[in-house]
Amino acid sequence: MKGELLSNMDEATLVKCCKDNNAAAQKILYTKYAETMMILCLRYIPNREDAKETLMDGFLSFFQNINTFTNRGEGSLKAWLKKIMVNECLMHLRKRQPLFVTHEETTNEHKDHQENALDYLNAKEIIGMIHALPAGCRTVFNLYVFEEMNHREIAHILDISESTSKSQLHRARALLKETILQTS
Repeated sequence: MKGELLSNMDEATLVKCCKDNNAAAQKILYTKYAETMMILCLRYIPNREDAKETLMDGFLSFFQNINTFTNRGEGSLKAWLKKIMVNECLMHLRKRQPLFVTHEETTNEHKDHQENALDYLNAKEIIGMIHALPAGCRTVFNLYVFEEMNHREIAHILDISESTSKSQLHRARALLKETILQTS
C-alpha cells in the first residue's frame, strides 16, 4: 500500500499493516506519536540525547512487540505505546544512575507568603524545576502526577516500598515548593 493511502486509514488498519511489517505504516505511526512520546521521555530523562535514545529504544520495542497488541478501541494503541515508553525511561534511569538515594528530609518549611507563585511561572520553567529534582523524586513525581499511578503501582514498577514512594513524592513536592517560592 502507498503511504498516502495508509495515512487515511484508521488506527486498527494501521496496526494490522504494522503487524505485517509494512514500513510505510510504521513510519506513519512513528510520525503520529513521536513528538508526544518525546515529551514523555523528557519528563523522565532531562538530557535530550538520552531521551532521544530512549525514544528510539521504545519505538523499537513497540514494533518488535506489535503482534502482542490487542486493540481495545480508540486510544488503546497510544496507551500501550505510552506504557512501553515509561518502561524504557525507567530502564534507562536504572542503567545510568541509582534512582533512590537516602537523604535526610528537609525540615526547612517556607510559609506560603506568595499564594499565587505559580502565576508567575511558565510551563517551561515548571518543567525545568521538575528536571532539577533528584532522579528518584522526579521519577515518582512523574509516575504519580502524569501517569496517574497510585503508590502501590509505583512501588511495584520501581521495586520499592509504598512508603518510599510516598516519601519521594513528599520530598519532590517540598523541593518544588521551595524552588517555586525562591523564584517568586
